[in-house]
Amino acid sequence: MSDPDLNLLVALDAFLAEASVAGAARRLGLSTSAMSRTLLRLRAATGDPLLVRAGRRMVLTPHAQAIHTRTREALDGARAVLSSARTQIDIAALARTFTIRASDDFVEAFGSPLIAAASASAPNVLLRFASKPEKTPMHLRDGSADLEIGVLGQMGPEVRLQALFRDRFVGVVRWGHPLQSEAPISAPRYAAFRHVVAARRENPNGPVDEALAALGLTRKIAAVVPSFSAALAVARTSDLVALVPASCVAQVPESAEPSVHGGIYVFELPVETGSITVSQMWHPRLELDPAHRWLRQLVLSVCRQYFRPLSDSESSTI
Repeated sequence: MSDPDLNLLVALDAFLAEASVAGAARRLGLSTSAMSRTLLRLRAATGDPLLVRAGRRMVLTPHAQAIHTRTREALDGARAVLSSARTQIDIAALARTFTIRASDDFVEAFGSPLIAAASASAPNVLLRFASKPEKTPMHLRDGSADLEIGVLGQMGPEVRLQALFRDRFVGVVRWGHPLQSEAPISAPRYAAFRHVVAARRENPNGPVDEALAALGLTRKIAAVVPSFSAALAVARTSDLVALVPASCVAQVPESAEPSVHGGIYVFELPVETGSITVSQMWHPRLELDPAHRWLRQLVLSVCRQYFRPLSDSESSTI
């Protein structure tokens, strides 16, 4: 029996990740007809259809689902065997897609400078931002994501971690709001206005409510939205007060004319809410990958252009 064509492993990984002939073709930069012929070869090699039609879309067979993680691990292992951990790569010639799981708020705040920085040094690199409705290590483990960015959750003991920046909450109102004329803003005055809150949980209360309660105060929550960017948009066109991370407004002009730019007024909260550490996380199999190391350094340098650098102990990887 002749040895299998190991080039098929790359195609199989693309098919299992995309569950689509057209998607796999886009991922590998090939034509749809070429990928269809490759699928026929994979079906012959595995003895399984792999992809079957379900209505108007294709779905993975049970066997394809069962070998998904093993395929990714085998491909990563093969790449690791055939490359040196100390290999220097030509970043300018690097052609690769990196998938970054991050919130919409992070993408709105840092997406543009990240894309610009990546394009400047690696014009053939594609950054694919994927939403993260939940905190889970699954996407890092199965290779469907290269990086996850956010506040550390239950990510598993093997996941690597590096702090990017320390964020804090600030208050935001539309330009010309009554609160704009008061400096500093008192806690009673802050609580007197109606608020829009970003929350995915059923309970919209948070640290600011606990701090206000300690002073015998309660704020009136008039609306709950799914993201900080949505809260910012509501506050910009109403009298509601929004609570957002400072990173969400780092690049937004505060003094713009509302009719032109939808200007906002940003102020420090009258109560202490503590800080938030935003980190980047990755699977250890990518630890020594030179392209991935370049990506991590790119994310780190762009993020720290807008927030103070953390100390050496805070920025170390785990």
